[in-house]
Amino acid sequence: MNKNIKKFIKRFQEWFIIKPNLDISEHKPPFFSERDIWWCRLGENIGIEISGKGREFARPVIVLKKFSQRLLLIIPTTTKLTFSNGTEKEGERFIKFIYNDIVMLACLEQVRTIDYRRLKNKLGQLDKKDFRLIHTSFQNLFIKK
Repeated sequence: MNKNIKKFIKRFQEWFIIKPNLDISEHKPPFFSERDIWWCRLGENIGIEISGKGREFARPVIVLKKFSQRLLLIIPTTTKLTFSNGTEKEGERFIKFIYNDIVMLACLEQVRTIDYRRLKNKLGQLDKKDFRLIHTSFQNLFIKK
């Protein structure tokens, strides 16, 4: 199979095996707070919606807002700093920050609400300065227009 075609094949059937197990899992919600960075099982999503990766369909996310012990607003992150055509991801939709010496982007356009059962494990916490920049950028993009 052509390498470029294989790159775009979605793994829905694999995700559909994992997703029901997440849904029925009942456990005490983990302690999470705003500014946290977690591995999160985002799944296999449609079109250009950001998906998880690896066998658990997970990727790092930033906790933007904690609504309750079970519900939170997250911003997915990526280490891919350019689009497939080579142009840099920048502007109001992508906010660059460094975590553990890794340059990452907060993908504001991909913000979403999730259930706590999607959280896998905590990586750490974003520093206050970067979180303020991301939070302010989120408000500018979605609220202050």
